Amino acid sequence: MMLATARRVLDQLRHDHRSVALILVVPALLLTAVYFLYQNETLPPGVPRTFDRVGLMMLAIFPFVVMFLVTSITMLRERTSGTLERLLTTPIHKADLLFGYGLAFSIMAALQSLVATAVAYWIFDLDIKGSPGLVVMIAVINAVLGVALGLLCSAFARTEFQAVQFMPVVVVPQILLCGLFVARNRMNEVLESISNVLPLTFSVDALQEIAANAEATDQLWTDAGTMLAIVLGVLVLASLTLRRQTS
Repeated sequence: MMLATARRVLDQLRHDHRSVALILVVPALLLTAVYFLYQNETLPPGVPRTFDRVGLMMLAIFPFVVMFLVTSITMLRERTSGTLERLLTTPIHKADLLFGYGLAFSIMAALQSLVATAVAYWIFDLDIKGSPGLVVMIAVINAVLGVALGLLCSAFARTEFQAVQFMPVVVVPQILLCGLFVARNRMNEVLESISNVLPLTFSVDALQEIAANAEATDQLWTDAGTMLAIVLGVLVLASLTLRRQTS
């Protein structure tokens, strides 16, 4: 049932060229904009480029944001069109349905992360100590996190406008508090405590570990494992909140 759901969603996406472009192309274009923001900076010899730090973080943040939007709106369309309600009248379990959607969008998230990472390394010469493969791994997990949160939030929205309104509630606080703009140890105690439990924080910490170390560290695997546990927990929670009838 889960695999059948994933195939159906992927087939729909294959015929939706705009969504495919949004998923695969937009993060790379945004990364390009970030690169040119810092292109003219003047640095002393031996000082790392700002793009090497910020661009690396964007490889996780952009897929997270894009997959959250695409997934939440797509799932909402399934509900408002009646497709979801018809599927739930069959023997399919809600968990099979949600994990099927998660699998389909995770495949797209993996492709998205590969494209964005290839652009960062091969076009903009991203220079960090860690392996590109580890960067792709964290970027994929982060994109899948966006998928899981999008599926969860879609259960509480009745229109596409309401789905988009979850952005400033769910996504923006994580971007502000993940350590991208201000080091978390420089935040006040309340904000630092909140940032310590936000999913995106573990992603940024993992990428910082990759940037600073040539080999994978125990902290990196701890952060990656925590993110995967959060993804699984959010998908289970989404299946529990999925209604069988459309209001």
